[in-house]
Amino acid sequence: MSDASFEDGRERPLNLGAYEAEDLEVISSLVQDAVFPVTEMSWRASARRFAILLNRFRWEDRVAAERRGRAYERVQSVLVAENVLSVASQGIDRTDKDMILSVLSVTFEPGEDGAGHLLLTLAGDGAIRLSVEALEVTLKDVTRPYRAPSKHMPQHDT
Repeated sequence: MSDASFEDGRERPLNLGAYEAEDLEVISSLVQDAVFPVTEMSWRASARRFAILLNRFRWEDRVAAERRGRAYERVQSVLVAENVLSVASQGIDRTDKDMILSVLSVTFEPGEDGAGHLLLTLAGDGAIRLSVEALEVTLKDVTRPYRAPSKHMPQHDT
């Protein structure tokens, strides 16, 4: 008899929150290689909320997919940052409505009294920097998983 593993459990949509830099590392690992059109970013200054609708690779399902010999999956998820005071970006042409961006990492650079900067590093030298009053980030799956169009796991140059 063997212990049950995470892969044996029922699948549920992710709904995670990060209020500390260590929590953000988990979210960062789950959105690594997520892709999104530049048109799917939204900043609502009056609500102090920045959101992106991502198509993320389901890293949490990778081992189960390999064990069962089935296709890798992606899922649409919303990444939301609260308490956003300002947004800056580099390497992103917001006028190019066909631009597709890819997330490499999400990190927090602490400042004073809980404030700081949330940095979304993108492939191709792009970046989004959010000045935040306090770290509050959520990642929530909003669709059912679907077969990854490439049928492959994302590859990284090392």
